[in-house]
Amino acid sequence: MQVLRAARTTLSDAITLYWLLVRIVLPVMLLTKVAVEFGVIELLAPLFSPLMLLLGLPPELGFAWVTGFLVGLWGGAVALFAIVPVAELTTAQVTIFMSLILFSHALPIEQRIVQKAGPSFLVTSLMRLLCGLMYGLILHLIFQYSGWLQEPVAPHWIPTSSDPSWEAFFYETAEALFWMFLILLGLVVSMRLLEWSGIMKLLRNGLTPILRLAGIGPAAAPLTMVGLLLGLSYGGGLIIREAQKGHLSARDIFLATSFMGLAHSLIEDTLIAIALGADLTSVLVGRVIFSILVVALLARLIDLVPQRTFFRYLFKAA
Repeated sequence: MQVLRAARTTLSDAITLYWLLVRIVLPVMLLTKVAVEFGVIELLAPLFSPLMLLLGLPPELGFAWVTGFLVGLWGGAVALFAIVPVAELTTAQVTIFMSLILFSHALPIEQRIVQKAGPSFLVTSLMRLLCGLMYGLILHLIFQYSGWLQEPVAPHWIPTSSDPSWEAFFYETAEALFWMFLILLGLVVSMRLLEWSGIMKLLRNGLTPILRLAGIGPAAAPLTMVGLLLGLSYGGGLIIREAQKGHLSARDIFLATSFMGLAHSLIEDTLIAIALGADLTSVLVGRVIFSILVVALLARLIDLVPQRTFFRYLFKAA
């Protein structure tokens, strides 16, 4: 009887969390698709060509970057080689571009989830864009002056354009939402089992020293790790739930979602970048170290900001 009650509660929690995310994700996905259909990407792309030149990239990749930060990582990956032939790109250029995309992709969807937890949509979106550009510039300078990774890129996989029709969009969306529910259910079950077994406490204690470097409290540590490994949608969804229950402070929510925004889905996204020919050290190790340093600095700055200013411009109560 007790097991049945626990299973019912777990399923109810998963459905509640899933419905919360669907209400955020689905409208944004539809609006993004409409924006693509009406040529918003083509309209914005020329504005970013100078930034591509600053990073040592072909100016045409401005279109691919806009596609990435509006549509998502896959959209940017498809656009990369569709716009510039493989033979004209170096490993350094692909590494810089993929790092840029890894920092700032699918902003309308992911930062809307973050906004639901409390942090400002505008502030967190700008932070991801600026950090992507800053990290890309650092890589460009390192590669330019060291001569590292200047050989022609040798991708293991070149993505092809997906079906742009509305029928394909609805099918892919339904499939993505189905898998989202299964993953969320698995996460909720796993979190319950980890809490029951005491492993969660050990995990929290083990992660605390690492996340303390970034100024993130122990209460947010396990949820942050979910976002880092699986993605911002899942980690952010769990943080929304904990925020609504009052289990996390506004400061921890802001820093945890900021950290996840800069470094999330470290397994899947990194593998995609490597398959396209990017350098592993740059897109994984360097990105994580850079993200920790940025969030550590952000934590110090937040401590200097008056609470009234913080809750007016940076954070709205969920």
